[in-house]
Amino acid sequence: MWAVIRTLLAFLTALLLLNSAAMAEEISDETKACISCHEKITPGIVEDWKRSRHAKTTPAEALKKPKIERRISSAPNEDLMNVVVGCYECHSLNTENHEDSFNHMGFVINVIVSPKDCSECHEEEFEEYMKSVKAHAVENLDKNPVYHKLVETSTMSYSFENGTLVEKGSSLNAQNETCYYCHGTKVTVKGTVIKNGVEVPDLEGWPNQGVGRINPDGSKGACTACHPRHGFSIEVARSPYTCAQCHLEPDVAAFNVWKESKHGNIFLSEYKKYNMSAVPWKIGVDFKAPACAVCHASLVVDKNGDVIAERTHNFDSRIYIRIFGIYAHPQPKDGATWKIKNDQGLPLPTSLTGEPAKDYLIDEQEMKSRKEAMMKICKACHSSDFVEGHFEKFEKTVEESNKATLQATKLLLYAYEKGLANNSNLFDEYIERLWVENWLFYGTSLRHGSAMGGPDYSTFKLGWYQITRNLQEMRDYLGFLEASKKETAKAEEVKTPEAKKSPFVGAALTALAIVGVRRGEVLVRH
Repeated sequence: MWAVIRTLLAFLTALLLLNSAAMAEEISDETKACISCHEKITPGIVEDWKRSRHAKTTPAEALKKPKIERRISSAPNEDLMNVVVGCYECHSLNTENHEDSFNHMGFVINVIVSPKDCSECHEEEFEEYMKSVKAHAVENLDKNPVYHKLVETSTMSYSFENGTLVEKGSSLNAQNETCYYCHGTKVTVKGTVIKNGVEVPDLEGWPNQGVGRINPDGSKGACTACHPRHGFSIEVARSPYTCAQCHLEPDVAAFNVWKESKHGNIFLSEYKKYNMSAVPWKIGVDFKAPACAVCHASLVVDKNGDVIAERTHNFDSRIYIRIFGIYAHPQPKDGATWKIKNDQGLPLPTSLTGEPAKDYLIDEQEMKSRKEAMMKICKACHSSDFVEGHFEKFEKTVEESNKATLQATKLLLYAYEKGLANNSNLFDEYIERLWVENWLFYGTSLRHGSAMGGPDYSTFKLGWYQITRNLQEMRDYLGFLEASKKETAKAEEVKTPEAKKSPFVGAALTALAIVGVRRGEVLVRH
């Protein structure tokens, strides 16, 4: 008995050594040099990589798989074909285009591995991603003066001086730690700095893994937003928790809505039974209830291998209505939404009163095609009647939520018309912030709740209840502004020394009105 066990153990040990030797032979000398130091300096990185597919597979081996099973879409340079994808293979690419390249221990490498570098083996994925809104996420804030003003105003630094708040500007750090954390930063090289006795590039805007990050080689995006380094696993990318880093309430409540939906109920109860790594992904076999990737990105097939949805890294391509924004609207044709011009000359997909900028948005035929593609995924589990009923309800909700936003906009435009607010900045006055909350928090959450079946986000969390309360608050605050304007006019007529000295006109009325607005009560009547 023991002799058999010893023989078996010896065989398994020999097999393990053989496999290790085979793997070691496939690691390039350059990557071996990296590992020899970094397994002591940054052991977590090295161990993470060792568990990855990159550490176990050469591009040549990956390309031998049937096309539908491949996780690679293009053949790299011949020098890379027969070694596993290690440190040097990624960090040494296109160094002539990288401002962050530097000489390190005799090798010229880059600090940041960009999507352009990843395209060496994943060209199709790169090209698809470059068409998406995500790839242009930095420019869509920076080059859109309306949204950039929202960024600046939301992160403004103030000083209380002489009875009022004085704007002191928005710092780059505040912007990078907030909006650009998810949208992506601009990573630039300031110079060099000594770290642990080694001279390395000194980077501004780093670290960051925002989806539209501007990289030192000029490329856009960060594959690590969904495939975090140094495992780069498809399992993590398919996990809803990966999407949840940015797609959270109050502005994009997608994860929160999904989590309380029936899909979320089932997935979170059963996901340990799911095969999150299979390619292609067989619906009903590898998984049952969908998370984000199933509907928006993954290659999904039935049990016979027939394709239900092709893989895509253009996350816009299956969406026919964009439910994020001031108003829901047809999906933009181009991911660079900053190029849009509506009929008011603003870089927005609709006018402030909801008319779509049709020249920049997909047409009805494309909307129909995308809707059918999404419904095909749904129909893999649900009856046609069920699916069609769901989309009918969703489209009604889109229409109703847009109407609600229009009423909020009318209240704001009334304030401008009557000289009660200043339209030079759409975001810096209280009534303007109420307007922003109406669509940015409540309208989008309501639509997400309808799209994915999360009823509380359509109702009491960030939905209809908040929308209707918000409209009442805007109405009540208009009453306060009108009353305050009358008080100011009276004070100007009287021009008493006391009125001139006071930093606030009608202080008692002001206090009552603000309390009333916050409680949703009408305390200002005229």
